[in-house]
Amino acid sequence: MKNRKWMTLGAALAFLFTAQPVYAAPVIVAGSGNRTEAGQVPGSAAQETVNQTPGADNTLTQAPGESLVADNTASQAPAAGSENQASEAETLTQSPTIVSGQEQSTASSPTVVSGAAAGTESGAAVTPSAAGTVTDVAEGPGGIKSDPVTPVLPEEQASQVALQTGTVDPSKPMVALTFDDGPQPSVGNRIMDCLAQYGGKATFFMVGARVGFYKTEVQRMVAEGHEVANHTMNHKYLQKLGAAQIQAQVNQGNDAIQAACGVRPTLLRLPGGNHNATVVANAGMPMIQWNVDTLDWKTRNADKTVAAVLNHVKDGDIILMHELYGATGDAVARIVPELHKRGFQMVTVSQMAAAKGRSLEAGKLYSSFH
Repeated sequence: MKNRKWMTLGAALAFLFTAQPVYAAPVIVAGSGNRTEAGQVPGSAAQETVNQTPGADNTLTQAPGESLVADNTASQAPAAGSENQASEAETLTQSPTIVSGQEQSTASSPTVVSGAAAGTESGAAVTPSAAGTVTDVAEGPGGIKSDPVTPVLPEEQASQVALQTGTVDPSKPMVALTFDDGPQPSVGNRIMDCLAQYGGKATFFMVGARVGFYKTEVQRMVAEGHEVANHTMNHKYLQKLGAAQIQAQVNQGNDAIQAACGVRPTLLRLPGGNHNATVVANAGMPMIQWNVDTLDWKTRNADKTVAAVLNHVKDGDIILMHELYGATGDAVARIVPELHKRGFQMVTVSQMAAAKGRSLEAGKLYSSFH
């Protein structure tokens, strides 16, 4: 009887143990930081994140298929031993990354003072010639406060022209070579070296967030009579911002450039050339467009950049290039000697406006001086 009792108890315990659910240990997906329970497809959670597409705010960290190294975009601050080490970049931890070629649209375009503006009316889509956005920079709250941009006075414009050494002959043909998105010493210094050989000057439209890293290059621009100009603080597409944010982008860009070299810009280039009525009303500076677009940011090809200039150049042109790309530096080394050979004077935008008898006014757009 006693043995039967223990046998019954043992059978009951055995039943209880065998009836318990088997504990399923989690499956770790290597490298994903995710766990899946038994029965899930490993890696599916990780893949879900990888396949997300960037939003409308263009916060990509690099363009598709683009390597952000060396001359391409200079996405990192200079290494130790290079120009202006960390001591010169106390307020910035990383040089911003510029993503070129994003499609943008404009709401409405005001009348352009001369030449063709890079924009379309009534909200039509436009693929900008020099589009780009700097990533990893906070947009700021919609209610950001900023003082209105102080309009550029005629005497300030005249002072800027006086800083640009060299004599301009109004009776001879001239062009304005302009370079966006810098500073970038590996390219900008090559451009200045070449121009120095032929007595040429250029206008550099710089991103304020980058100038703190490359003060020596910016100071050289001023010392050699080139024109330092504003390309906003963070290369934001201004037509997407409110009035206060537009003013902040312009003011902060001017402040950064002035802090780097002692000269406050008097000219503004809109990122992508894009604008609407709100941009025009709040920019507070003459806005310089272009009429010769090399598309150097897109082709990254020196031969195509050279052809884009030399096959079309004429007196009064404003030529658009970008300081970020090594191929552009290669192209300039061929463009400048040929322009000199053809008798063109290479002058700054302000010099050309003065030589052509044009007054540059805040809130107006200029794309050439024909």
